[in-house]
Amino acid sequence: MTLIDSRPGIREAYRALTAKTGVWVDADLAVSRLGPPLRTEMSQWFPPAEVEEAVTTYRALYPDYAITPTIPTPGAVDALTAVRDQGFRVVVVTSKLGRLAALHLAHLGLQADELAGDLFAEGKAAALTAHGVKWYVGDHVGDMVAARTAGVPGIGVATGPCSADELKEAGAAHVLSDLTTFPALLRKITVGPGTGAG
Repeated sequence: MTLIDSRPGIREAYRALTAKTGVWVDADLAVSRLGPPLRTEMSQWFPPAEVEEAVTTYRALYPDYAITPTIPTPGAVDALTAVRDQGFRVVVVTSKLGRLAALHLAHLGLQADELAGDLFAEGKAAALTAHGVKWYVGDHVGDMVAARTAGVPGIGVATGPCSADELKEAGAAHVLSDLTTFPALLRKITVGPGTGAG
Protein backbone atom coordinates (compact mmCIF):
# COMPACT_ATOMS: atom_id res chain seq x y z
CA MET A 1 0.00 0.00 0.00
CA THR A 2 2.72 2.46 -0.89
CA LEU A 3 1.43 3.75 -4.23
CA ILE A 4 -1.84 1.84 -4.47
CA ASP A 5 -4.43 0.53 -2.05
CA SER A 6 -5.01 -2.90 -3.50
CA ARG A 7 -6.86 -4.26 -0.46
CA PRO A 8 -10.40 -4.00 -1.91
CA GLY A 9 -9.39 -5.85 -5.07
CA ILE A 10 -7.25 -8.44 -3.32
CA ARG A 11 -10.12 -9.14 -0.94
CA GLU A 12 -12.33 -9.92 -3.95
CA ALA A 13 -9.63 -12.09 -5.52
CA TYR A 14 -9.33 -14.15 -2.34
CA ARG A 15 -13.09 -14.57 -2.20
CA ALA A 16 -13.04 -15.75 -5.81
CA LEU A 17 -10.26 -18.18 -4.90
CA THR A 18 -12.42 -19.61 -2.12
CA ALA A 19 -15.32 -20.03 -4.56
CA LYS A 20 -13.05 -21.66 -7.13
CA THR A 21 -11.17 -24.07 -4.87
CA GLY A 22 -13.62 -24.70 -2.04
CA VAL A 23 -10.84 -23.82 0.43
CA TRP A 24 -11.88 -21.05 2.79
CA VAL A 25 -9.55 -18.08 2.93
CA ASP A 26 -10.30 -15.30 5.42
CA ALA A 27 -10.02 -12.49 2.89
CA ASP A 28 -10.18 -9.73 5.50
CA LEU A 29 -7.37 -11.30 7.51
CA ALA A 30 -5.28 -11.89 4.38
CA VAL A 31 -5.48 -8.27 3.25
CA SER A 32 -4.49 -7.07 6.72
CA ARG A 33 -1.03 -8.56 6.30
CA LEU A 34 -0.05 -7.79 2.71
CA GLY A 35 3.62 -7.37 1.86
CA PRO A 36 5.30 -10.77 2.07
CA PRO A 37 5.30 -13.08 -0.98
CA LEU A 38 1.96 -14.56 -2.01
CA ARG A 39 3.15 -18.08 -1.19
CA THR A 40 3.56 -17.04 2.44
CA GLU A 41 -0.13 -16.19 2.70
CA MET A 42 -1.26 -19.22 0.70
CA SER A 43 0.62 -21.50 3.05
CA GLN A 44 -1.70 -20.34 5.83
CA TRP A 45 -4.73 -21.81 4.04
CA PHE A 46 -3.53 -24.59 1.75
CA PRO A 47 -1.49 -27.73 2.52
CA PRO A 48 2.13 -27.54 1.28
CA ALA A 49 1.45 -29.76 -1.73
CA GLU A 50 -1.34 -27.43 -2.92
CA VAL A 51 0.31 -24.03 -2.40
CA GLU A 52 1.75 -23.69 -5.91
CA GLU A 53 -1.54 -24.60 -7.55
CA ALA A 54 -3.33 -22.10 -5.30
CA VAL A 55 -0.85 -19.38 -6.29
CA THR A 56 -1.40 -20.14 -9.98
CA THR A 57 -5.19 -20.14 -9.59
CA TYR A 58 -5.18 -16.90 -7.62
CA ARG A 59 -2.98 -15.15 -10.17
CA ALA A 60 -5.29 -16.29 -12.97
CA LEU A 61 -8.27 -14.79 -11.12
CA TYR A 62 -6.45 -11.60 -10.15
CA PRO A 63 -6.89 -9.51 -13.33
CA ASP A 64 -10.66 -9.99 -13.30
CA TYR A 65 -11.17 -9.28 -9.60
CA ALA A 66 -8.33 -7.19 -8.19
CA ILE A 67 -7.52 -4.45 -10.70
CA THR A 68 -10.70 -2.38 -10.98
CA PRO A 69 -11.38 -1.89 -7.23
CA THR A 70 -7.83 -0.69 -6.54
CA ILE A 71 -7.24 3.02 -5.92
CA PRO A 72 -4.13 5.20 -5.53
CA THR A 73 -3.04 5.88 -1.97
CA PRO A 74 -3.36 9.50 -0.77
CA GLY A 75 -0.59 11.57 -2.35
CA ALA A 76 0.62 8.87 -4.76
CA VAL A 77 0.08 10.88 -7.94
CA ASP A 78 1.78 13.98 -6.53
CA ALA A 79 4.63 11.86 -5.15
CA LEU A 80 5.47 10.50 -8.60
CA THR A 81 5.26 13.98 -10.06
CA ALA A 82 7.63 15.25 -7.36
CA VAL A 83 10.16 12.52 -8.17
CA ARG A 84 10.23 13.51 -11.82
CA ASP A 85 10.21 17.23 -11.06
CA GLN A 86 13.45 16.69 -9.12
CA GLY A 87 15.02 15.00 -12.16
CA PHE A 88 14.74 11.43 -10.87
CA ARG A 89 13.23 8.27 -12.34
CA VAL A 90 10.44 6.26 -10.73
CA VAL A 91 11.50 2.69 -9.98
CA VAL A 92 8.80 0.39 -8.60
CA VAL A 93 10.12 -2.69 -6.79
CA THR A 94 7.36 -4.89 -5.41
CA SER A 95 6.56 -8.31 -4.04
CA LYS A 96 3.63 -8.44 -6.44
CA LEU A 97 4.18 -10.32 -9.70
CA GLY A 98 5.48 -7.80 -12.21
CA ARG A 99 2.79 -8.26 -14.84
CA LEU A 100 0.06 -7.83 -12.23
CA ALA A 101 1.70 -4.73 -10.79
CA ALA A 102 1.90 -3.35 -14.33
CA LEU A 103 -1.87 -3.86 -14.73
CA HIS A 104 -2.49 -1.84 -11.57
CA LEU A 105 -0.24 0.99 -12.67
CA ALA A 106 -1.79 1.12 -16.14
CA HIS A 107 -5.34 1.06 -14.79
CA LEU A 108 -4.60 3.99 -12.48
CA GLY A 109 -2.48 5.94 -14.96
CA LEU A 110 0.62 5.71 -12.75
CA GLN A 111 3.82 5.52 -14.78
CA ALA A 112 7.01 3.82 -13.66
CA ASP A 113 10.29 4.10 -15.53
CA GLU A 114 11.32 0.68 -14.25
CA LEU A 115 9.35 -2.15 -12.65
CA ALA A 116 10.74 -5.17 -10.83
CA GLY A 117 8.32 -7.65 -9.29
CA ASP A 118 8.08 -10.86 -7.27
CA LEU A 119 10.73 -9.66 -4.80
CA PHE A 120 10.67 -9.26 -1.02
CA ALA A 121 12.95 -7.91 1.71
CA GLU A 122 16.60 -8.71 0.89
CA GLY A 123 15.46 -9.98 -2.51
CA LYS A 124 14.54 -6.41 -3.50
CA ALA A 125 18.05 -5.12 -2.81
CA ALA A 126 19.54 -6.42 -6.07
CA ALA A 127 16.90 -4.54 -8.09
CA LEU A 128 17.45 -1.37 -6.06
CA THR A 129 21.17 -1.58 -6.74
CA ALA A 130 20.76 -2.49 -10.41
CA HIS A 131 18.57 0.56 -11.05
CA GLY A 132 20.77 2.95 -9.08
CA VAL A 133 18.05 3.77 -6.56
CA LYS A 134 18.93 6.60 -4.13
CA TRP A 135 16.01 6.17 -1.70
CA TYR A 136 13.46 3.39 -1.31
CA VAL A 137 9.92 4.21 -0.22
CA GLY A 138 7.88 1.37 1.25
CA ASP A 139 5.15 0.44 3.71
CA HIS A 140 6.59 -2.78 5.17
CA VAL A 141 9.50 -3.61 7.45
CA GLY A 142 10.72 -5.85 4.62
CA ASP A 143 11.10 -2.72 2.49
CA MET A 144 13.34 -1.16 5.11
CA VAL A 145 15.39 -4.37 5.12
CA ALA A 146 15.66 -4.06 1.33
CA ALA A 147 16.85 -0.46 1.59
CA ARG A 148 19.37 -1.29 4.30
CA THR A 149 20.70 -4.27 2.33
CA ALA A 150 21.07 -2.08 -0.76
CA GLY A 151 22.83 0.61 1.28
CA VAL A 152 20.23 3.32 0.62
CA PRO A 153 17.97 5.25 3.02
CA GLY A 154 14.52 3.75 3.53
CA ILE A 155 11.48 6.01 3.69
CA GLY A 156 8.66 4.30 5.53
CA VAL A 157 5.02 5.10 4.81
CA ALA A 158 2.60 3.91 7.49
CA THR A 159 -0.22 3.10 5.07
CA GLY A 160 0.27 -0.66 5.08
CA PRO A 161 0.39 -3.42 7.69
CA CYS A 162 3.35 -1.97 9.61
CA SER A 163 3.15 0.86 12.12
CA ALA A 164 5.38 3.94 12.13
CA ASP A 165 7.25 2.52 15.13
CA GLU A 166 7.82 -0.81 13.38
CA LEU A 167 9.16 0.99 10.31
CA LYS A 168 11.51 3.07 12.48
CA GLU A 169 12.72 -0.01 14.32
CA ALA A 170 13.39 -1.66 10.94
CA GLY A 171 15.75 1.17 10.04
CA ALA A 172 13.63 3.75 8.21
CA ALA A 173 15.50 7.04 7.86
CA HIS A 174 12.17 8.87 7.62
CA VAL A 175 8.61 7.77 8.36
CA LEU A 176 5.55 9.43 6.84
CA SER A 177 1.91 8.91 7.75
CA ASP A 178 1.14 8.85 4.01
CA LEU A 179 2.60 10.13 0.74
CA THR A 180 1.01 13.58 0.92
CA THR A 181 4.12 14.93 2.70
CA PHE A 182 6.58 13.10 0.46
CA PRO A 183 7.16 15.95 -2.03
CA ALA A 184 8.28 18.25 0.79
CA LEU A 185 10.55 15.57 2.22
CA LEU A 186 12.05 14.89 -1.20
CA ARG A 187 12.85 18.57 -1.69
CA LYS A 188 14.52 18.59 1.73
CA ILE A 189 16.72 15.54 1.16
CA THR A 190 17.53 16.05 -2.52
CA VAL A 191 21.15 16.93 -3.13
CA GLY A 192 21.23 16.62 -6.92
CA PRO A 193 19.70 14.85 -9.91
CA GLY A 194 19.97 11.09 -10.17
CA THR A 195 17.60 8.19 -9.61
CA GLY A 196 14.80 7.86 -7.12
CA ALA A 197 12.38 5.12 -6.19
CA GLY A 198 8.77 4.82 -5.20
